[in-house]
This record gives sequence, C-alpha cells and structure tokens, in this order.
Amino acid sequence: MLTLKLINEETERVIRGLEKKHFNGAAEAIAAVQATDKKRREAQQKLDNLLSESKKKAAEIGALMKQGLRDEADKAKAAVAELKEKAKELEAVMDKAQQELTEQLCQIPNIPYEEVPEGAAAEDNVVVKSNLKECDGTDTVGNWTANPVVEAARLPHWELAKKYNLIDFDLGVKITGAGFPVYIGKGAQLQRALINFFLAEASKAGYTEIMPPTVVNAASGYGTGQLPDKEGQMYHAEVDDFYLIPTAEVPVTNIYRDVILDEKDLPIKNCAYTQCFRREAGSYGKDVRGLNRLHEFSKIEIVRIDTPEHSKESHKEMLAHVEGLLQKLELPYRILRLCGGDQSFTSAICYDFEVYSEAQKRWLEVSSVSNFDTYQANRLKCRYRRAADKKTELCHTLNGSALALPRIVAALLENNQSEEGIRIPKALQPYTGFDIID
Repeated sequence: MLTLKLINEETERVIRGLEKKHFNGAAEAIAAVQATDKKRREAQQKLDNLLSESKKKAAEIGALMKQGLRDEADKAKAAVAELKEKAKELEAVMDKAQQELTEQLCQIPNIPYEEVPEGAAAEDNVVVKSNLKECDGTDTVGNWTANPVVEAARLPHWELAKKYNLIDFDLGVKITGAGFPVYIGKGAQLQRALINFFLAEASKAGYTEIMPPTVVNAASGYGTGQLPDKEGQMYHAEVDDFYLIPTAEVPVTNIYRDVILDEKDLPIKNCAYTQCFRREAGSYGKDVRGLNRLHEFSKIEIVRIDTPEHSKESHKEMLAHVEGLLQKLELPYRILRLCGGDQSFTSAICYDFEVYSEAQKRWLEVSSVSNFDTYQANRLKCRYRRAADKKTELCHTLNGSALALPRIVAALLENNQSEEGIRIPKALQPYTGFDIID
C-alpha cells in the first residue's frame, strides 16, 4: 500500500497518479486517509501528554508520602488513576483510527510511474516491440518465420489436441469442471518439458529455485495485495481460511514478509514452478475456449527483491529474460507497456508479453512483468538495512511470468503444425525427447 509519507508529502502527485490509473474518487480517498491519519496523530499527541503527566504525578506520590502528606498523596493517586482511564480511552480511539486507516489504504491502488502511458483500457496499451507484423502467415517477418502450411489446414489448438490425443477437455469436465484440462501422453510430456526448460533457463540467469506451498494464509494474500479480493477471483478454503494461490508470486514474495535484509544481499532472485488457481469469474465466449483461460494451470514465476536505486535495472533484466525465452521457443511475440487504466491494482509499471495465435488470428498474453515499487513491501514490512548508514528502508518488489504454460502450449501447437505433424522448437527438444508430435 502507499506510504503515509508519500501521501502527505506528495499529495498532488499521488492524486494525479491515481487519476492516471482511473481510480474513481482519488482526491476524496486521499483526503479521507489524511483526515483519519490526523485523528490518529492527534490522539497519539494527547496520549503522550497524558502519559507524561501521569509519570510526573506518580513521582510526586512518593515525595508526598515521605513528607507524611497522606491526603495529598491520595489525591495524586486518584489523579493518576483518572489519567490512566483517559489514556485507555485515547488508546481505543487510536486503535480504531489505525484500523480505519489501514482499511482505507488497502482500497487505494499503487500509483504508476511517469513513463506509464495514459489510457483507460487494453486498446490504449503501447506496443514497444514486436517480431511479427501483419502478414499472410507465409512470410519471413522480423526474427520469426511462419510455417508454410496452407490456410485451410490451420487448426486451433483444441482441435489439434483432440487430433493428436494431447489434451482431453471433456475428461477434465467429468473429473472437476470446465477449465481443468487433462494432459495425456505427449501433451503431458510437452507440459513437463516446458516446466523444466523454463526452470533451467531461470537457473542459468541466477535465480534460486523455490518450491513453495500452493495454499497460503490470509496474511500472505494481504502482503502481496491479493486480499482484500475485490473481484472474488481466488479460491477460498473457508473452514481453514486458506487460499489457493493465483500465482507463485504470493508465497515466494511472502518469504520476505517481516524481514530486514542486508543491502549487500540484494537483489534477491527467486523462481518457482507451481500450479495456479483462478476462478476467472465473469469470463465467457470464444476467449475462454480450450487453453485460452483456465481455472488451474502451470506457471513459472520469477521474483526479485531489490533496492529502490537498482529496481528499474532489475526490471529491464527480467524483461530481457522473458523475451529470450520466447525467442528460443521461436514464437511470434510482442511486448506492450500497459497504460494506467489497464495496470493491476498493485503495479507501478507493467509490461505484457503476447504470442501470436496463427489459427485464432489473435494475440495471447503469456506474461506480465511488473515493478511494484514499495507498494507490496509496505504491506509486507519487507525492508533492507543500508550499508552506508545502517538505516532501514522499504525494498522494491518485482515479479513476472517466465512463463505461463497454457497459451504457450496453444501457440506452439497452432504455429508449428505441418502436414507431418507439430514440430518442436530446437531449444525444447532436449527436454521433450522428441522433435515432432505425429
């Protein structure tokens, strides 16, 4: 969440940032926070004065007793007792104000960086790079060469999955419900190969692999900003008050909740493979067909904890890492800088990676790489101790998908189909053990 220091010292910038993110009632929300903070600080000041007065009177009691002035001592004791009662009332006012303040801050999103473009929705995002331009599917474009398959033979991945017995969507419905596919044979092997490939590449890039739980407590959900769950997208095990993770970002980043790190140990670089669970409430239509939108899916996440001075460089390195994966998979891709209105609640800046679906004739998001500035760290109380002066400061947190599997699989199947079968990119063949699905 935003820090009170930022809100009070740079109020106008915060309001402008919230408006850029199309947060309704930005000025009113910030004014409400400042009013509650003022109430809390005033109560704190009164409490401090009462405690100081109570301490003085307590010291007087001993002196009066030594002088034999019992009546005056009893009056002083009564005054101290009265001050203690008033102190309890003020503590209650402070606690209530603090609770109200926390609730208010949790409803306010992060503010975007200056370089985030203006805009209200996905159509306002800016394409910053692409290795594919509009073509007929047979040309060499950028760094990508489309497979020479006649247009009539291009099948969507759900038909290819059935043709080659790779994924059974109906069986998933039988076992669980829609959005929970069953991978079979080479389909399952392709999934495992991608997981191992992505983890191996992350290890080469210096990321330490973590195998975290896929179920977290409410404190963890709160720490990374998934809770309060305004859209109701998380699966909640109500009896135990646990949540199924929507991404490995949640458990991995929470490793550093309530931790003070040494500056010399930053940046911390972690990666994790997990299953991810999302209700995807409200999703419907052609965009949810096949692997396009699932309730359970596999994903490799990269997470960094860094200093404010170096986090932008870390963000660039993470973007380069994800782009390198797509290049090695020989997929057509583009990178978008998200506009303010399309950013997540917690991000300060975010880039999306999309791969082109040749059969569906549309772009599929496969990764979001975000810098959260101090927003998550403030909720997590994740800090570092500066080497120069030993003072503690909030860290910056960053994460990104590297990569999410469902739409990568969809793009691999659709873009690599040929009359002989579906070819496997060279970089992936050591992990699959085969070069074609036939």
